[in-house]
Amino acid sequence: MTHHTDITKPLALDYTTNVFTHGQIIHADCFEWLSRLPENTLHAIVTDPPYGVREYDDHELEKRGKGKGGIWRLPPTFDGSIRAPLPRFTALDAKDRKRLSLFFTEWSRLAVRALKPGGHAVIATNAFMAALLYEALVQGGLEFRGQLIRQVRTLRGGDRPKNAEDEFPDVSSLPRGCYEPWGLFRKPLPPKMTVAECLRQFHTGGLRRLPSGNPFEDIIPSERTQRLERDIANHPSLKPQSFMRQIVYAALPLGKGVIADPFMGSGSTIAAAEAIGLHAIGAERCLDYFSMASDAIPELAMLGKKKTDRPRQSVRATTPCATELFIERNRLDVGTVNPV
Repeated sequence: MTHHTDITKPLALDYTTNVFTHGQIIHADCFEWLSRLPENTLHAIVTDPPYGVREYDDHELEKRGKGKGGIWRLPPTFDGSIRAPLPRFTALDAKDRKRLSLFFTEWSRLAVRALKPGGHAVIATNAFMAALLYEALVQGGLEFRGQLIRQVRTLRGGDRPKNAEDEFPDVSSLPRGCYEPWGLFRKPLPPKMTVAECLRQFHTGGLRRLPSGNPFEDIIPSERTQRLERDIANHPSLKPQSFMRQIVYAALPLGKGVIADPFMGSGSTIAAAEAIGLHAIGAERCLDYFSMASDAIPELAMLGKKKTDRPRQSVRATTPCATELFIERNRLDVGTVNPV
């Protein structure tokens, strides 16, 4: 019997690897890895890249770890809750923005090369960087197909003018953030090829409908990542499984093929694919995050399954989490969405 990971095994090349039931992760720089992949290999990309490039540089991560900030804003407590560090996107100067544009233009060229024709790339961003990011990705050859809006109320924005809060009590410098944009891109189809022909030949070109038969929608109600998940993977950009499972489900229109996350972080994309039986491969250049993902992916993937199916150490909650509610609402069989 063919093992589930056989479809992703050739994509790991010669990198350090950790293998799961339906996929695997590699310790690699994504630019190098994508450049080494055979052309027309990946069916989809779902990723949350470093928004401003600088925040995941080694010296910036060191500052964050010591609580000294750097590009990471260390906000005060809010109603007794400690707020997580956030990148200072507005701290990027013209040189940084140019670097960001070049970074993602080159990344887009590599992604186009690695994706099969019609393969989608779903990329997380934020309101500050979206326009610059999207322009760079299009410049690199990806085709803009719209945005997915993750509806989530955050603690970003809504602050009174700094050092003048008492003078201007009725003013906010920015609106309170209540959404997160995800760019939706696609590798162009060959000339004159229809979506139906692309689906037949490459298993790409469209987005998968919901199990109910309704279309996948571009506005997705969500929530901040729960403490349960953050206890499993303490990564600053961890996205909730209830959201990520919807994205990876839609990314493979026929439920076949391989999803890649080139900026894997702690592995939420790979865990989401693992949970619903889809093949995925993740790449992460930071060894600490690669190690974190190796441990976190199996636990994150178990969230939402029946307690009798979970390893004892993974049972951490007594009430249904958003992931469980999502699976129940959409009738996703977490073990058989993508049978082999």
